[in-house]
Amino acid sequence: MKASDLFVKCLETEGIEYIFGVPGEENADFMISLEDSGKIKFILCRHEQGAAFMAEIYGRLTGEPAACLGTLGPGATNLITGVADANMDRAPMLVLTGQGSSDRLHKESHQVMDVVGMFAPVTKWSQTVLHKDTIPEIIRKAIRLIRTEKPGAVLIELPEDIAKLSTDKKPIVPVRFRRPVADEKALNRAWDAIKNASNPIILAGNGCIRKRASKQLRIFCEKTGIGVISTFMAKGCVDMDAPYCLYTVGLQAKDVVFHAIDSADLIITLGFDMVEYHPHLWNEGGKKPIVHADFLPAEIDEEYHPKYEVVGDLAHTLWMLNERVDADGVPDWDFSSQAHAREVMGRELSEYKDDVVEGPIRPQKVLWDCREAMGPHDILLSDVGAHKMWIARHFQCHEPNTCLIPNGFCSMGFALPGAIAAGLVNPDKNILAICGDAGFLMNVQEMETARRLNVNITVMIWEDNMYGLIAWKQENQFGKHTELSFNNPNWAMLAESFDWNGHMIERSNDLIPAIKQSFAEEGPSLIVLPIDYRENMLLTKRLGDIATSL
Repeated sequence: MKASDLFVKCLETEGIEYIFGVPGEENADFMISLEDSGKIKFILCRHEQGAAFMAEIYGRLTGEPAACLGTLGPGATNLITGVADANMDRAPMLVLTGQGSSDRLHKESHQVMDVVGMFAPVTKWSQTVLHKDTIPEIIRKAIRLIRTEKPGAVLIELPEDIAKLSTDKKPIVPVRFRRPVADEKALNRAWDAIKNASNPIILAGNGCIRKRASKQLRIFCEKTGIGVISTFMAKGCVDMDAPYCLYTVGLQAKDVVFHAIDSADLIITLGFDMVEYHPHLWNEGGKKPIVHADFLPAEIDEEYHPKYEVVGDLAHTLWMLNERVDADGVPDWDFSSQAHAREVMGRELSEYKDDVVEGPIRPQKVLWDCREAMGPHDILLSDVGAHKMWIARHFQCHEPNTCLIPNGFCSMGFALPGAIAAGLVNPDKNILAICGDAGFLMNVQEMETARRLNVNITVMIWEDNMYGLIAWKQENQFGKHTELSFNNPNWAMLAESFDWNGHMIERSNDLIPAIKQSFAEEGPSLIVLPIDYRENMLLTKRLGDIATSL
């Protein structure tokens, strides 16, 4: 067979279900080989960045890699932002790029650039196929690295002349292994520290949304009552209605639930990624004793220097801790500060639930209504902007992976293409993407992809006609902001031109009916509402006064 045929066979053997992308001349042999695959679906996108975001969300929702594809040069550079986002958000992803013939890669040549070198900082591994017979080994290594904790992106580059060559090699059949588990003595030391604390608290990170880890975490909390504060990407690791759920941290200011951390005498970090919530924000001076439990050893940081470290499969670690709870019983901990933080934050979440206004709507009201309209297993995706801060703080979850926020690399333009992938993976669930008007227009072309695929998704735009998050941060720091305003299209005409369903909201009490109607409609729907971002600076003032209010 041709090398490109072998490449596709190897991807089939690895269980790759989707490839999202925009092909070019240098992918021609691969695309013809892919057309003969009865197992892999190719989704033609309108921009490579959108393709990468789709592959990222497929990976985050399934735990398995999808592929994104671009050609050489500008096709590859268009992919890189989405690839970086996936890699830093721990999403498994395979990146495929074409390349010019290997006999011209050593010199100045049309569209040729060092793609492998460019992707090295944003992938776990990047490699060119230099010999046709190495394809099975390269793909097997790539997928294994992608899936290995912590998951991420791997690039394979296939030059056009290599793709045409004949080979008699066959795919390597994957063998799955169990992850390494934590050392018993390390577990004993960690449990001793936990049971001897007077007020331990859990800071749950991205690793806790793995299904097995979330299940064991909930069992541990049911047994012990220890409160769980989640980072943005750990939402839903415990049920929002559980008394030990202390909601979310991650804002660059001390929030209500921060004070539960402040009063704790031991912090248990589970699956914690420092890219989300830097320790200087919650452990200034490195004074708090920390139990670090994760798939990998702790990142070195002077304010994150764990006294106890439990390295291994996180679900197994929690299972072993549960065994120790059963054997030793539950100490007489004092969780009054945690209960108080939950009570105060709960009041803030519901403060504006009955707000009835015409014109700009408070973010708190919008998110309350979104939660009311959505089921526990429905999926919300957040783009990046001021709305992300509100979603992180005010939209709470019942199940893991039901609120997808990019919070490592934090790239705008994420939510619309991500929603398309979510709709393909979970056609039985309601999918809601929330975007700012700026972030939505960064990948607006994927509206055509959504319509072509006829995915049942709803995209909600919070319109403020500016880069609202930048304005918020500048005003907070300088008391004013630079010129950040822009104009928007006629949203109703935009929806109509792409054959989307459209809903323009002018009153707050029209929102829940519009959301429910959009969920019931066939195909993609757009909801646009004016947002009251005067609340941004009011929240900043509120957080500044929060120490005295508690």
